[in-house]
Amino acid sequence: MATPPDDGTGGHFYRLTRSDDNRISGSEGGVNVTLIQQRQQALVRMTERAPIIQTMGMRLSYNDQHSAIWRMPYHPQFDHGLRGIHGGVFATLLDNAGWFTIAPHYEHWIATVEFQSRLLEHVEGKDLWSIGFPVKIGKRLATATMEICTEHDNQLVAIGSGTFSVTSVKGVF
Repeated sequence: MATPPDDGTGGHFYRLTRSDDNRISGSEGGVNVTLIQQRQQALVRMTERAPIIQTMGMRLSYNDQHSAIWRMPYHPQFDHGLRGIHGGVFATLLDNAGWFTIAPHYEHWIATVEFQSRLLEHVEGKDLWSIGFPVKIGKRLATATMEICTEHDNQLVAIGSGTFSVTSVKGVF
């Protein structure tokens, strides 16, 4: 079973900036890691009950850089007519990787404003994993990039980017 790159960043890195009451702030050593980890644990517990996550067999975890990592075993019922994994599965993995990477940085719920996906390879019969990378954590908007790879050989099969907006709804934390 393959795993994401050891540093979990795929060459990406970030620094949090600007502080307000709605998000975690700091740069490098200044991030409240304990709070982020508590929020990540709450999100992992929440996903275990979500019907879509159960249906798709997905599992959420986080790496040391606070990136969300989703793993999804292959399910033939999610193939399209040419026996490849349907693009909707890729879209779900990309959106989840971005959303769950950004969400722990905010006290309030976030909403996906937009996301783009680029499917790079036709994939048949393979387990997948996705990862999100924060690009910017702002006062009201955050952006992330996301990647999907095959589990067995870490082949990059899709990339994406997304924008997420802070809402007035309190988070599950």
